[in-house]
Amino acid sequence: MNDEQDSRSQREELIKGLHTDPSRGLSSEEALERKKRYGENRLEEKKPKTLFQRFLDQLKDVMILILLAAAVISFITAWHSHDTAEFFEPVLILLIVILNAILGVMQESKAEKAMEALKSMSAPHARVIRDGREQIIDAKDLVPGDIIKVEAGDYVPADARLWRSNSLKCEESALTGESLPTEKDAQALVPNDAPLGDRTNMIFSGCSVTYGTAEAIVCAIGMDSEMGKIAGLLNGEGDTSTPLQIKLAQLGKYLGLLAIVACVIVFIVGVLNGIPVLDIFMTAVSLAVSAIPEGLPAIVTIVLSIGVQRMAKKHAIIRRLPAVETLGSASVICSDKTGTLTKNRMTLVEAYLDEGHQRETISKENSPALRRLLAWGTLCSDGSITVSDVGVQHIGDPTETSIIYAAYQNGMEQKQLQQTYPRLAEIPFDSDRKRMSSIHRIDGRLIVIVKGAFDMMVPRCIHGNLAMAKQVNEEMSARALRVLALAYKELDAIPDPLTSETLEYDLTLVGLMGMIDPPRPEAKEAVRICQQAGIRPVMITGDHVITASAIARELGILREGDRAITGVKLDAMSEEELDASVEQISVYARVSPENKIRIVKAWQRKGQIVAMTGDGVNDAPALKAADIGCAMGITGTDVAKGAAAMTLSDDHFATIVDAVREGRGIYANIRKVVGFLLGTNIGEVLLVFVAMLLWHQTPLLSMQLLMINLVTDSLPAIALGMEAVESDVMSQKPRSKKESLFAHGLGVRIVLQGCMFAILSLIAFWIGCDLDGNLAQGQTMAFIVLSVSQILQAYNMRSDHSLFTIGVFTNRKLNVAALLSLALVALVVFTPVGILFEMASLPLHLYAAALGLALIPTMVMEVSKRFGLIKHAH
Repeated sequence: MNDEQDSRSQREELIKGLHTDPSRGLSSEEALERKKRYGENRLEEKKPKTLFQRFLDQLKDVMILILLAAAVISFITAWHSHDTAEFFEPVLILLIVILNAILGVMQESKAEKAMEALKSMSAPHARVIRDGREQIIDAKDLVPGDIIKVEAGDYVPADARLWRSNSLKCEESALTGESLPTEKDAQALVPNDAPLGDRTNMIFSGCSVTYGTAEAIVCAIGMDSEMGKIAGLLNGEGDTSTPLQIKLAQLGKYLGLLAIVACVIVFIVGVLNGIPVLDIFMTAVSLAVSAIPEGLPAIVTIVLSIGVQRMAKKHAIIRRLPAVETLGSASVICSDKTGTLTKNRMTLVEAYLDEGHQRETISKENSPALRRLLAWGTLCSDGSITVSDVGVQHIGDPTETSIIYAAYQNGMEQKQLQQTYPRLAEIPFDSDRKRMSSIHRIDGRLIVIVKGAFDMMVPRCIHGNLAMAKQVNEEMSARALRVLALAYKELDAIPDPLTSETLEYDLTLVGLMGMIDPPRPEAKEAVRICQQAGIRPVMITGDHVITASAIARELGILREGDRAITGVKLDAMSEEELDASVEQISVYARVSPENKIRIVKAWQRKGQIVAMTGDGVNDAPALKAADIGCAMGITGTDVAKGAAAMTLSDDHFATIVDAVREGRGIYANIRKVVGFLLGTNIGEVLLVFVAMLLWHQTPLLSMQLLMINLVTDSLPAIALGMEAVESDVMSQKPRSKKESLFAHGLGVRIVLQGCMFAILSLIAFWIGCDLDGNLAQGQTMAFIVLSVSQILQAYNMRSDHSLFTIGVFTNRKLNVAALLSLALVALVVFTPVGILFEMASLPLHLYAAALGLALIPTMVMEVSKRFGLIKHAH
């Protein structure tokens, strides 16, 4: 009674504090005044970037900026030379840059929709008492102090303290992660610091009412509501750069520095040797062009796009391209439980029958005694199910629909049972009694069936082995099963008045029914594969710690020595304490949105790459804060999808495993592409640099270098990015966030291969020039050797294993790309098109010499692989 008085006192204090009247509500004038003071009941929006701003973002890459600078300089020199042909080069460079930017904008064209989705979840209308009468108004016009009414089926329009409630239940899984509707009670006395899921005297904006009715006092609107706080967290979380973006940005800086140093040295050497300033300046620009892999950003984008298409076929839809690679390097997956690891549907799994004191697993062919329990449980339920070709739809309380569905699987349809044994009278469920009773005529007898929580049923039963039932209930509860007891009594007549006291006593226990939101069938295997791949799965849920721990233990997430803690304990931890404990904690229960972000960031401080999966509004901030967020496509809210980088269209946790495998394969292919492009670019830089130092002449013109970089490099590079994923990729440990793009000896190999290309091309240039002293002839030979050897290099980069082991021509797309590139080289070398590129015609023996030199790198690579000089990257 004291709690009831304290609760009433608490409500009255709130009424006084908000200067409102529960019976009359606010006046229209007062509501208008408060609206001016507090603003509208809506969420603030984050201004999206314009199409032009997103286009400019694509030009911020260091490599692109250097390339633009080279284009400007080239354009100025062409202007001063008054030679129209000189404009070919800057126009070509600008076309490349624009094409790359358009590709990027197309792939990232979806504007941030998280705030719009949050906004759309708010109830459009509200029932409110104003001026002493009930009105329907736009939800945006609600103000603190308004008295609102809600009933089953309504969305809650604002955070409100219950004033009166009648058997109220609210679906809050999107906000708290709780899989079952939460029972609400206006008279409940709740501590101020209670977790969101335990605030049973409050209703929250954006959640829905599943049962009962209530009147409530609006306490918080708009950005001050719990939904608004999440919106604020979303606004506060900036888009994180992925490891690939960071590594490519660093690569661009290093290449830019290399280009500048090389240009300065070549310029100084040229001036000191009396070469005209304009000529040596153009040579320096040519060197800058050769140092920058112009096609790299576009090619990486294309490789990622191809990966996106592959993943979409496996039900993983990517919103932001670089997220593909990030998922492949994920070392921790923080997963929501409800709807992600579990089905988000209560399922009856086990029953205890007092008759014979036996326990039985729910199946499609249960014993007659259990079938009676299911039939009577169905009769004493208000929920329903609809079975169709698309599946089973559960309507109403999930605990009741789990019983009805179990009866349906045993051949007993609810409608048929209701027709055979019609309900004559009932006492509905309420949160005080935690019971429901219904009276039926069964086999000529008048029977009352009572269903409810075990603790509330035992005092009403006088028949049955209650000690055994208590033991079974405790054992089921310890396994996180939700337990309902069912009892009955034979009546002579329906009592008048029909109350709990006149009906619900001297009952005979029939049995207990245990139900749970079960793990997804594929989730256990997915967790095992994750652990095999060195990925740590962590469960983060709004559910109770006992339920969460049981599910986590069954899935293999909570293992020997691991800990499970609640959000309250997490709140009590300092950052230092959390950092020290985070690697031992596998389950977090009853958590808030702020808790989720803390957990994600604690793992990130450990140097881990964190993936966060989830489906609810409450998951959105952590989805955005994580290195990659994975939202559920079917059960997921629009908010979660908007904040995540990836959406699983089938909601299967196992899809994440497929996505990780693809991500790892794509990253390996990007390393191959980067190695291929940089090896050839280093060869070009060394070729021009050394030739300038030795002979004070450029072996390749900047247009010729562009042709090599964009045509003979780009097409094979794209095809190389489509190489099949290695079969053992999921048996490897995740990469460290600090691991270089050039780890496992790739950097050394790139430099050595670059040196080899440069030496062979220098030999070709020397041979071509030396025979007749013809510079154009030497440049043509250098062009043939460099371009053909680079096309063949794409085959060398396919694998660290011999080509004869993996199959020389098994990558059909690379075969087509190589043939097309060779055809373009032939077009430039052997047709009048070559005039634009200043090519010379060569004697037959020089063509043969150039081809022989171009084949040498492939032979060297094969020998190196055969004798183990090139180690497998993993």
